[in-house]
Amino acid sequence: MNRRTLSPRAADLSRRQWLAQAAALSSVAYLGGNGFSQDKVATEKVAGPKLIVRQESPYNAEPELPTLVSSYLTPVEQFYVRSHGAVPKIDADSFRVKIAGLVNRELEFSVAELKDKFDTHKIAATLTCAGNRRQELSAIKKVAGVQWDAGAIGHAEWLGPLLADVLKAAEIKPEAKHVWLEGLDPIKEKDGSEAPFGGSIPLTKALATKGRNQPSLLAHSMNDKPLTAEHGAPLRLVVPGYIGARSVKWLAKIVVSDKPSTNHYLAEAYKLIQTDDKEEVAKAEPIYEFPLNVAIGLPTDGAKLKAGQQEIRGYALPYGKSGSYLTSVELSIDNGRTWMRTQLMRNEGAYCWQLWSVNVELLPGKQTLLARAIGNDGSGMGRSETPEKGEWNLKGYMYNAWHRVRVEGIT
Repeated sequence: MNRRTLSPRAADLSRRQWLAQAAALSSVAYLGGNGFSQDKVATEKVAGPKLIVRQESPYNAEPELPTLVSSYLTPVEQFYVRSHGAVPKIDADSFRVKIAGLVNRELEFSVAELKDKFDTHKIAATLTCAGNRRQELSAIKKVAGVQWDAGAIGHAEWLGPLLADVLKAAEIKPEAKHVWLEGLDPIKEKDGSEAPFGGSIPLTKALATKGRNQPSLLAHSMNDKPLTAEHGAPLRLVVPGYIGARSVKWLAKIVVSDKPSTNHYLAEAYKLIQTDDKEEVAKAEPIYEFPLNVAIGLPTDGAKLKAGQQEIRGYALPYGKSGSYLTSVELSIDNGRTWMRTQLMRNEGAYCWQLWSVNVELLPGKQTLLARAIGNDGSGMGRSETPEKGEWNLKGYMYNAWHRVRVEGIT
């Protein structure tokens, strides 16, 4: 087995000092975030110091924002968990992933065989749920779904063979255009039946091997450790630049096809729609690339801080289209009348978040911090930026408006 690193390992950002500062600020912060204290008090449960549980069953949880932005590489125990059904119990010894469909050779592999037969690659990639920041959309008009704050995102290093190498071994037929993906988690349907979570990605994305269109990976390890059950063990897909729903966990079946998957989570869910009208749903395109986004991680909403110099930190994410990148993150402390440029830290390339920081002179009294991200959308059209206000949609997806945090300077 050969190991190839496509992206260097990132060092943490003064982690001890930063965590101490985050704990101090969190201890004087109000409950709630971005104006949702009533919903949060009623629904959230903190799982020790680790994750905020947004839903018990199926299990969905996110880290506290100060902790999230304390480290460029998100520790496994701080990485958000998105589940649509119960975490499946899988016998790792008998597990096999199968490759079928429009191929000349149908194949199946254990994880040990994948390690033995294919080069192992290390890829740094950010995953984010399409519903990240859904709470803010719910403040405009209530939407269903897990009520995420801005923590349904994380950055990790993933180990495994390239999806492209495994597909090439199966000898793809010329008419192929899409790759279907199916997990082992049973999802209960409205009629009482069960079906696996799944979806598909375009073949061109699946066959990427290098360059700006970073390759997809059959990951068996995360941050140099075997995957945990809640993160998809023994095998998951990682699709850089795409919403987390396309990085199917507990991956057991790969089907090459000439059309997109008919699985509910591609054919009907994860679409930007205004109503649940069947015709509108059918016409809407599935979501693939994640949006340009930004969030303030420290201080938290409602925090009381000493007036004067304060460091503000957060994360920003480039648009998930090939060729996109961040150019700047800006912060305003006067309701958007003026903006100051923040310092972006680390840049590992395509589809990776960047943490940012800036020192501000906090005034006495109540005020609102605003953050916006500016970048290139990959189309060659130049500048794009996060909007002042996000557009409401029925499912609460892709919210990326300016991030707002209310604070109070005290003397």
